[in-house]
Amino acid sequence: MRIISLVPSWTEYLIDLELSDDLIGRTKFCVRAGSKAESIPIIGGTKNVHIDRIEALKPDLIIASKEENDKESVEQCSSFSEVLLTDVRTVQDALAACKEISVATNRGKRGAHWVEQIRSAWGEPEPLYCEGCYVVWKEPMMLAGPDTFIHSVMQWWGIDNTAKDLHDGRYPIVTKDQWHRMNTGRVLLPSEPFPFASKHLPEFEAKGKQAHLVDGEAFSWYGSRMLHAAPYLKHLALDKHA
Repeated sequence: MRIISLVPSWTEYLIDLELSDDLIGRTKFCVRAGSKAESIPIIGGTKNVHIDRIEALKPDLIIASKEENDKESVEQCSSFSEVLLTDVRTVQDALAACKEISVATNRGKRGAHWVEQIRSAWGEPEPLYCEGCYVVWKEPMMLAGPDTFIHSVMQWWGIDNTAKDLHDGRYPIVTKDQWHRMNTGRVLLPSEPFPFASKHLPEFEAKGKQAHLVDGEAFSWYGSRMLHAAPYLKHLALDKHA
């Protein structure tokens, strides 16, 4: 089967399903594409894929994401290839999509094993022990709101999302005045998509807020990354006084 992945986290999952020889295309953000990554053609970014490159590769299956990929591009791809369009908004959605992808790529048994491992590593949701907000982007300041995978991960590991009542889209934009008035709880600054670093901490710690640098992949990547990230997330949940 000739497979193209337009989603970084699904690319990693395909590699872990032992489909590296079937993966014929990936985005430039698919940084976890296995030991043969350099030999897998890059077909653009997640938002600006090159349709001509994709069609020229003659894929049998294209794996896309409703959130990460451009709707028009996905529709164009569906004119010449089967497209599996995932829509992951919760932890349970992610596990269901893992199963769906594994079945579609003839790796159902291996996919079921991955899901079983993830379920075991994640266990039951942790009791809420603190409040916090997750800053997705710096300028404009964008937060992870409700109905997002990030929100679901936060809640699962005991962090009550203080942006859950903001309903201006799934990733609400807040002004500086709104930010200063917000009871944010812990401010989580991820490593991606915006590369927050130590130099950004002071501005987010104004008005008595506590800012923390966190692993963006742990909160926003689904698929097999959920298993790899479980120890890190568990450590955060146990370190309640951080």
